[in-house]
Amino acid sequence: MRIRGLGVIEDAVLSFAPGFNAVTGETGAGKTMVVTGLGLLFGDRAESGRVRPGAGRAVVEGRLELPESARAAKRAEEFGATLDPAQPGADGEARRELLINRAVAAAGSSGSRAFLGGQPVPVAVLSELSEDLVAMHGQASQQLLRQPARQRDALDRYAGEPTLAALAEYRAAYREYKDVCTELVELTTKAAERFREADALRFGLAEIEKVDPRPEERDELAAEIERLGSAEELRTAAARAHEAISAQDSPESAADALTLLNQARRALDAAKDKDAALAAIAGRLDEVYWQLGEVATDAAGYLAGIEADPARLEYAHQRVADLDALCRHVGRYIETEPGGPSVAEVLAWSEQAALRLAELDGDDGRIGELTERRDLLHEELGASADRLSGLRADAAGSFAAAVGEELAALAMPHARIEVRLGRRDEFGPAGRDEVELLLAPHPGAPFLPVAKGASGGELSRVMLAIEVVFAGADPVPTLVFDEIDQGVGGQAAVEVGRRLARLARTSQVIVVTHLPQVAAFADRQLVVAKDSEGGVTSSDVSVVADADRYTEIARMLSGRSESDSAKDHARELVDAARAEWAANRGRD
Repeated sequence: MRIRGLGVIEDAVLSFAPGFNAVTGETGAGKTMVVTGLGLLFGDRAESGRVRPGAGRAVVEGRLELPESARAAKRAEEFGATLDPAQPGADGEARRELLINRAVAAAGSSGSRAFLGGQPVPVAVLSELSEDLVAMHGQASQQLLRQPARQRDALDRYAGEPTLAALAEYRAAYREYKDVCTELVELTTKAAERFREADALRFGLAEIEKVDPRPEERDELAAEIERLGSAEELRTAAARAHEAISAQDSPESAADALTLLNQARRALDAAKDKDAALAAIAGRLDEVYWQLGEVATDAAGYLAGIEADPARLEYAHQRVADLDALCRHVGRYIETEPGGPSVAEVLAWSEQAALRLAELDGDDGRIGELTERRDLLHEELGASADRLSGLRADAAGSFAAAVGEELAALAMPHARIEVRLGRRDEFGPAGRDEVELLLAPHPGAPFLPVAKGASGGELSRVMLAIEVVFAGADPVPTLVFDEIDQGVGGQAAVEVGRRLARLARTSQVIVVTHLPQVAAFADRQLVVAKDSEGGVTSSDVSVVADADRYTEIARMLSGRSESDSAKDHARELVDAARAEWAANRGRD
């Protein structure tokens, strides 16, 4: 992680180890800015007042190493982030790197900006992603202890697989129950609307049934109306054409087409055998003669069939009017181009309307079925919730006792923890239980919700105790603790360090501490050192090891980093912590 222009830190690079990381330094050196930087990296609210004087902005950059299968890696890609190609990790699992960048402008400048894998994102995305990456534990960030839902989740995780399996079974039943209830409410509350829709469909279908149209009927009627309305004109035209072709019915007229063609045929018959070309012309003339004869016959038939029919014409006009009225009425239910629907579109609508009406008419039966299903699911859900409540009740006592034991070792020997289970009348996504974690920090003190019954330092130790009880079960890979050792010293400080080291077996742990007993257990110690030049203070962060580490822990012990006795004591602390770590690793 790199921090620039944040508080007293001008430019510092921090490299955290996979296990236990202790951040130490003199008071005012800027240790808090390390936690602030981590918070900004994971979506905390930006404050322009945190920007170093003289700097235009504060920038925090982080490089995270994630297992390729981690949910956080997949979610980051969904947000548009680009991750580095997978590389084999020390544990054999492929790992990928994700870059996060957060910039906070100084007062008077525009806001803050966030980047995820090179992609600009809203700051809320960093906060959402942090749920899978880090748990920040400080006086202002004890989310688990302040939210009853998180406390219930904590108890379920502690209770283990039987409770989690029962919870999964309950949630599946709850989803089905809610789906049935939603559908039932929709059907019953919209009964009037469904009735109006069904009534409109019935009216439209009744109109269609009454008119009983055919798809192409209107076009056929329009053609018939045109023909009937022009009957006299058509009859005259056909008669004249027939007379011109064939005047057999009019002896006075001898110049009709068929007579002339016949004369031409006879003129060629005598000579056609003497010349093939003339024979071809004669053949074509024969063909035309017979075709024209057929046309004369068709014209005579058409002429015989043409007559004015006022009654039929009136019927066709009325039928067209009925079809047009039907299209206008049904057009209220059909989305069409301007001009209204066609008869074919009206008929297509009638098919869909009949199906929808059958569906609406079947809703009454569906309501009955859903009511029975809802009542059955309600009984099953109640039984499932009872099983879940029983498992939680069984785990509550041992959970409180386990946390209490840890608190006793963390300089809170008289603290008592109680897990109180309440019960709601209605079902919720996680059952009917309301889980509340209560603390009585000393004898005679009443049990109060932990967020109200504990001081800042006590709250951090309660959180540490809970995390130790959860060790290995929390899916968050990094835990950050700030001011967890407030008001702690002596053997209790050793116990704090010991428990943080235990957490570091399964998670990366980052702790800001002023206690040498805690720092001695760290796998890596980072020191925030301040320097003042020209009245402007700046800080740098460096990793200390071997002799430098003994010097830093000696400073933490006595305030005198060059004291030989303090260095000897520091060496004893570190060597004892290493020996204990090695022994525990052997037992693991």
